[in-house]
Amino acid sequence: MQPRVKVGIIGVGQIGKRHIQGYAEMPDVEIVAVADVNEAEARRVAAEYGIGQVFTSFRDMLAVPEIQAVDVCLHNNFHAPVSIAAMEAGKDVYCEKPMAGTYADALAMDAARQRTGRRLSIQVATLFTPETKAARQLIDSGALGRRYYGRAVSFRRRGRPYVDGYGTSNFVQKAIASGGALIDSGIYEIAMVLHLLGNPQPLTVSGSTYQEIDMYEDRRVSGKYDVEEMALGFARLEGGVTLDIEVSWAQHYGEGESSKVLGSKGGIQLDPLRFFTTIADLELDGKFNLKRSEFRLRSVDPAYEGYDSPQRHWVATLQGRVPGIDTAALALNTALISEGIYLSQQLGREVSAGEVAERSVSTAFTGI
Repeated sequence: MQPRVKVGIIGVGQIGKRHIQGYAEMPDVEIVAVADVNEAEARRVAAEYGIGQVFTSFRDMLAVPEIQAVDVCLHNNFHAPVSIAAMEAGKDVYCEKPMAGTYADALAMDAARQRTGRRLSIQVATLFTPETKAARQLIDSGALGRRYYGRAVSFRRRGRPYVDGYGTSNFVQKAIASGGALIDSGIYEIAMVLHLLGNPQPLTVSGSTYQEIDMYEDRRVSGKYDVEEMALGFARLEGGVTLDIEVSWAQHYGEGESSKVLGSKGGIQLDPLRFFTTIADLELDGKFNLKRSEFRLRSVDPAYEGYDSPQRHWVATLQGRVPGIDTAALALNTALISEGIYLSQQLGREVSAGEVAERSVSTAFTGI
């Protein structure tokens, strides 16, 4: 039996409830407390899940000594100040994506984990899909050879938050969310492709953002919609590696695009997973039975379930059962690339990683 990991949840909104449900299904996790400025909702959620302590101040919750780790489920511009305060209070931190609202704030979070020696993990669900795990197996086996190109695609034909009928207007206001499709859904694919490429450091970034497609005007006004619905990017990475990006909440196009990684010996399409190579001078397109391989690996490898989901991986890392993927390092480079796209749009040219770092300004909410 592994020791129970004792956690505290900061924020019981839509995402916080989803995280609480995930922990509730893990017998080796105890949710000690929740914190939310909405005390009535915090108490309702706590009663539903049998959580013993409720706080309206996350700082008061951080003073509870038995809490080992906290889960930050707040809007983007709260991630940095809350996560940093938690690490400084001696807690390990699991934080919702994106890492922060800006690259400057993501850097501050990374500096805090270096300074405090605490663990910091960012929720990147795409790393734990059967397709990504199988792609990683192929790469680790040498089947791709030298990886030199990746494409990160996040596609929705019409799925803008709030204006298309789901979610709240918080997702479409730059002051709260820092960005639109790129920050909301695109970072999942960028981080996943960086993971499969070995997370090489970005050198330069160029890109464009768009908000072009009609929407209900009353929703545009009431939602205060001022973020992008589409982002395109191109990044040069260390080691001669190239990454291009296509991210959309809305576009007039049919589905069928996919993220991919190319190497000198083979290539991978991620959705659905396919492997392309040449054998005996013959082109080969390969498919896989992921259900059977997942069943086998879970049956024979006791540590494999530690890669079932981002939360399961986080808990297994805290228990020392798996080494832990450095999701914070992936999220940091993802933040650099995404902000590089915004800066390139603003300046109308390619920008260097150094320029992004120099120009990035904190958007973190203070005084909390």
